Amino acid sequence: MTKARDVWIVGATGLVGREAVLALLEDETFGRVMTVVRRKSGVSHPRLDERVVDFEVLSAALSGERGHVAICCLGSTIKQAGSQAQFRHIDYDYAMAFAKAAKHAGVRHFLVVTALGAKPDSRVFYNRVKGELEQSLAELAFEKLTIVQPSLLIGERSEQRIGERLATPFMKLMPRSIRGIEARKVGRALAKLSREATPPGVVKVPSGDLHELGA
Repeated sequence: MTKARDVWIVGATGLVGREAVLALLEDETFGRVMTVVRRKSGVSHPRLDERVVDFEVLSAALSGERGHVAICCLGSTIKQAGSQAQFRHIDYDYAMAFAKAAKHAGVRHFLVVTALGAKPDSRVFYNRVKGELEQSLAELAFEKLTIVQPSLLIGERSEQRIGERLATPFMKLMPRSIRGIEARKVGRALAKLSREATPPGVVKVPSGDLHELGA
């Protein structure tokens, strides 16, 4: 019998992260689901191991842990962060600290949520940071690195985003490759990709494929 895999997840209280946690907890093929959070979520489950940590010392806080799979769902906006520098600190520095801790802990499969259009040479700051993150994660040489690139995320947020509200009615008219996607689908896709036996190496999963994976 195959041993249940322990999963780490950071960004677990965000739009995609909380859906991924629910999907992981529903799937009994996984063992412990360790969420790394800055404040208590209020979620309770026998297999949930919630760790409240200071993200400024994230690597040290996870020292001594072991895991099989790690998922990074960290995602902010420049407006939320307050500046481009702080946005990069959250979306790049924290993500890399988590990845390095996972690598040190023996994690073999790392999954990360970036964005459609992520490129290290993009003229768009947001996409450039996401692209640089993808590039740096690849350099860590995990046995498997899965990069999930969703388009505009749809779901209940704590704050209103005017652009998303205006675009939502037109989503169904767009090609599936760029159409907005429900956070629930992305979360479920992450759980499925974490479970499936896939070849080693770096795999990018574009937004269009996530619609089917997360159905």
